[in-house]
Amino acid sequence: MSSATDSRAGTQRAVVGAGKRRAVVGAIAAAGLASAALLSAQGQLTLPGLESLELLGRFFSHALRPALDYGSPFVPVGAPPLLLQVATATWRTVQLAVAAMSLAVPVALLLGFAGASAWWRLPGPGGRAVLRRLGPLVYAPARVVMTLARSVHELLWALLFLAAVGLSDTAAVLAIAIPYAGTLGKVFSEMIDEAPRDAAVQLTGSGATAAQAFSLALLPRALPDMAAYTFYRFECALRSAAVLGFFGPETLGKFIRLAWNESLYAELWTYLYALFALIAVSDMASRALRQRFLGETPAR
Repeated sequence: MSSATDSRAGTQRAVVGAGKRRAVVGAIAAAGLASAALLSAQGQLTLPGLESLELLGRFFSHALRPALDYGSPFVPVGAPPLLLQVATATWRTVQLAVAAMSLAVPVALLLGFAGASAWWRLPGPGGRAVLRRLGPLVYAPARVVMTLARSVHELLWALLFLAAVGLSDTAAVLAIAIPYAGTLGKVFSEMIDEAPRDAAVQLTGSGATAAQAFSLALLPRALPDMAAYTFYRFECALRSAAVLGFFGPETLGKFIRLAWNESLYAELWTYLYALFALIAVSDMASRALRQRFLGETPAR
């Protein structure tokens, strides 16, 4: 009797849940159609014309036959071979991403430490009063700094730094490092706060200081997730470094823009495939590092 009742209740909950999901999907679809109709009525939504479709066709027609040499007859004297230039631009992209992350990660660790409420809530003997007084003075400013840093996209930071310091790799590195430090710091602080605190509480209860409980019991539990997220952000930094090439740094983005402007679609696909390969290699390397140092098991 009880099992039949539980089964009927489970079925009813499943039906209700499915109905709610359908309602949400329907509402999203209706909002999308209403927005499209409104934009179309205002003349702000137009379908691609025949010329645009032909351009896309020419672009995608070169996807399976990327260039191995320059397609333009106006190649500067002394220009390196195309594939060597692709390799150089790829390496430059990696350099900018590594430089940006080398600045962002240490700053993020400091901000994440200061902006984690778990640290201020684990006072041990001898430091209870000091931590309670310092907590509000450090926690809130750290959260504000993280919010401000990540609120501005790296493209906007690039425009600001280009106007301030001119066209240089320094501007690109700072443009990536600042928002990434804010994002990493926020996520680090949340991972620390969400880590189980049972071992840390036991340590403080047995006489350990807050610093000992944090470094020996709390931080090690959050560290694997923090490391995995750092690897992911490095992949994002590679993409950002490539995109910032549109502003001048000689990353893959610069040569993608030049090839597009000159309608050299075969060369464009060569640079795009280099970017695809770079992200794929980064993903495989980060997976291997996580398996080696964090004990993750590969998916079957």
